[in-house]
Amino acid sequence: MLTDHWPLAGLSVRTPRLELRLPTEPELAELAEVAARGVVKPGTRPFRSTWSYGTPVERARSVLKAHWRSQADWTPEEWALVLVVFADGRPVGVQSLRAMEFAIRREILSGSWLGIEHHGRGLGTEARVAMLHLAFAGLAAESAISASFTDNAASVAISRKLGYLPDGVERDNRHGELALTQRFRLDRADWQPTRRPDIGLTGLAPCADMFGISLED
Repeated sequence: MLTDHWPLAGLSVRTPRLELRLPTEPELAELAEVAARGVVKPGTRPFRSTWSYGTPVERARSVLKAHWRSQADWTPEEWALVLVVFADGRPVGVQSLRAMEFAIRREILSGSWLGIEHHGRGLGTEARVAMLHLAFAGLAAESAISASFTDNAASVAISRKLGYLPDGVERDNRHGELALTQRFRLDRADWQPTRRPDIGLTGLAPCADMFGISLED
């Protein structure tokens, strides 16, 4: 089985509303279709990367390439876990977490996107909650970082709602124009009181060495 050689394929985080996991090839194709139909509202630029502003074909291919690249480039010292968000069993977007030297730093940086037809349903918040459960309860992270342009109201609102604290402002280049990026940080001690008992995590034990950790860490 694939999980015998690549155990990340068996990793899953479940909440009552959604599941985070790697996709099968047919599900990856469906996710690409979600991206092709649109990710951002016209006239908005919430992301530094330009992939979501391209044509439907460009958006779909960017999703495929990002998935394959994250798997091919994986090392315990530097990894990007690009999990697909499944709602009602269908792909609706992506929730990622990435880290460098995680075994020492114990810090992750998250990112996400949802197909435009799935905005406004609370799925972004629920996916972030699931990701935090994986990071803190599963991987024993000490800090989770999120960074958003200050005019990305949805992302900023999720961070504040979940208890992240401001962690500095950076002057950034957004497609040739100045933009301000707000960093947010959530530490384990601040997350722990909000830990939800209705979130399930499976398949992590076989993956521990891929993250550069042991379950006893």
